[in-house]
Amino acid sequence: MIEKVVIANRGEIALRILRACRMLGIRTVALYSEADREAKYVRLSDESVCIGPALAAESYLNIPAVISAAEVTDANAIHPGYGFLAENADFAERVEQSGFIFIGPRPETLRLMGDKISAIQAMKKSGVPCVPGSEGPLGDDGTENLRLATNIGYPVLIKATGGGGGKGMRVVHTEATLLNAISLTRTEAAAAFGNDTVYMEKYLGNPRHIEFQVLADQHGNAIHLGERDCSLQRRHQKVVEESPAPGISDKLRRRIGERCAEACRNIGYRGAGTFEFLYEDGEFYFIEMNTRIQVEHPVTEMITGIDIVREQLRIAAGERLAYRQKDITFSGHAIECRINAEDPSSFLPSPGCIVQYHQPGGPGIRVDSHIYNNYSVPPYYDSLIAKLIAHGDTRELAMARMRVALSEMVVEGIKTNIPMHEDIMSDAAFQTGGVNVHYLEKKLGL
Repeated sequence: MIEKVVIANRGEIALRILRACRMLGIRTVALYSEADREAKYVRLSDESVCIGPALAAESYLNIPAVISAAEVTDANAIHPGYGFLAENADFAERVEQSGFIFIGPRPETLRLMGDKISAIQAMKKSGVPCVPGSEGPLGDDGTENLRLATNIGYPVLIKATGGGGGKGMRVVHTEATLLNAISLTRTEAAAAFGNDTVYMEKYLGNPRHIEFQVLADQHGNAIHLGERDCSLQRRHQKVVEESPAPGISDKLRRRIGERCAEACRNIGYRGAGTFEFLYEDGEFYFIEMNTRIQVEHPVTEMITGIDIVREQLRIAAGERLAYRQKDITFSGHAIECRINAEDPSSFLPSPGCIVQYHQPGGPGIRVDSHIYNNYSVPPYYDSLIAKLIAHGDTRELAMARMRVALSEMVVEGIKTNIPMHEDIMSDAAFQTGGVNVHYLEKKLGL
């Protein structure tokens, strides 16, 4: 049984986890840095522990401090949320070695899926479609690397196996620039990730970004909860997400979703996870798996009625999945806008005191946020301050509700990207559905 959970995160996800714990009668311990002392979740939790100064490296990324907080509060489980230590295999291992329950996958699974080459190899064994590529790390034989690129077909993408978030990758359009691109990517990867291993795959020119949500328990049961379209991105960071993805048939959803669930069973996956794909010309291509709760999980919750964080807690406690695949139904359409504390034109962060906050409401509207009147947004962390979600029987209704909600939402004292979201919801191409990953940046002139 899980009796007390340390929430090793901050912001809206810390509050989201706290609420799920309270629903299950689980006591909570909020960890916070000195910059987050006045956070809402700190006030609402049963206990709280300051784990260091504002800098994340000295607080939220401080593994000994997190584990010490669990020890001194007699907690028996740790939930990492997303970001920070959520996909850190060494952290998960330290948590379990210290006698606590890690609310997430096993350390060996985190290592398997954290390395893009081993992740792709595992997916291929389960029949999950992958981008054509080098089938493993690139060696030092220039002639062989040139041959590989010719066989794959230009343009190709050189990617660091430890990369992520758009970092550690380089597009190569011609044979003349290939070897230099491999060398540069290796150098950058070694500096950024401490690992210079790179691989090669086909570069898809105008794909969409579509991902599948999965849940799996430690008893070999796994299901998928459908897909989300996350193609509206700026600098590889998601801005708007929706579910279901426009234009994806029930047949294709079942086929890819079932393969994702089968892959979970094959690798012994435990907890919530997300398979991320590029989708182009009617085909899915696996790129990576996120072994944690996703920022955009609410849109899936809205169309399935399943509390994903609650299921994370149940699975970590050793319970079997409460659902079978045949139990999963999809109702209506949901859209999520990430509300960031940033200038809507320059996208520069806009920390500071929120002097007036009004949360929108109405049918089908959900707001996941930790902010409140007179809350000071610190300058040290990600600029996400709220997630605004709209649900409707149809995509058109969900968009209409989102437009109304955005017009009602008031955040004064700092700048936010609400105007950008209002522009997106009125954009003809977005309203049609199915825009690719480059669309938003082109629209913004970036």
